[in-house]
Amino acid sequence: MPKMPNQKLKLIYLSRIFEERTDRYHGLTLSDISAALGEYGISAERKSLYDDIEALKLCGYDIKTVRDSHVRYFLDTHKFELAELRLLTDAVQSSKFLTPKKSRELIKKIGELGSKYDASKISKQDYSANRLKTDNEEIYSNIVAIHSAIAENKKIRCNYFEWNAHKQRILRKNGDDYVISPWALCWDDEFYYLVAFDSDAEKIKHFRVDKMLRVKIIDEKREGESSFSDFDMAVYSQRVFHMYGGEAVNVRILADNSLAGVVLDRFGTDVTILNHGDSFEFCTKVMISPTFYSWVLGFGNKMKILSPQNIADEALKIAKEVVESYE
Repeated sequence: MPKMPNQKLKLIYLSRIFEERTDRYHGLTLSDISAALGEYGISAERKSLYDDIEALKLCGYDIKTVRDSHVRYFLDTHKFELAELRLLTDAVQSSKFLTPKKSRELIKKIGELGSKYDASKISKQDYSANRLKTDNEEIYSNIVAIHSAIAENKKIRCNYFEWNAHKQRILRKNGDDYVISPWALCWDDEFYYLVAFDSDAEKIKHFRVDKMLRVKIIDEKREGESSFSDFDMAVYSQRVFHMYGGEAVNVRILADNSLAGVVLDRFGTDVTILNHGDSFEFCTKVMISPTFYSWVLGFGNKMKILSPQNIADEALKIAKEVVESYE
């Protein structure tokens, strides 16, 4: 009997059928499998399908059978479980640095990592439409350029913007280019940040990737290696509030016991704590910034900066200004 066309692709298409059309709740009979292969222009005899399924099992495919009125075959273990796909989808949906268009594209691709039944469940739970999202469509090409620059040990050139009260983009530095050395990318507070070394300022800075425009790799070696020799992104994220830069200072704070969970969530369980009955002190290093003061003052009389004195005085000044604004 002459060989039918596409037979060399048979196992490839068969594996695709199991991945896309079956799971532990949905199986296929041999007749179903044969019909599915026919959609790809491949004919399959019953005996050959037994051999093909065994070959896939030898390759690591977790194919199992269930017997009801018919014998059905299904792939019991996919690369991603539905719960894992939902976690990835939730991350995409909550990411403010992704545009609505890119969010939809990624969610569709995530759904394709499971069976078609998983994909259907994922698509029905797309809640990203009304979330806060960036409108910067350059972000993907920017991320590619940044990763390439880090891999090639090169600097990048870009523009950086802020919004004004008229919802207009205003370029920083009067539109002049930033030339910086990229070292790491960090996802914090639902935004994506580049942590880089600014040679002009001679210090580490961070930039919101969705506010970067026209990112280009330039043929200059990165600088700042000594500043990043013992750099720990996890520690850096703990010290910086919403990635708002400032001077790194050791502070001592008094807090009500009800805020223990808040403090540990913010600074981790390694933070030093001294108990005082109904309250406790903790010491940590933070970047002093408006968002740090807002974080402390947001807890009212349940949190108080003890030292350094100049930091405590500045918090008192801000609190008084807030009160005066309401009088």
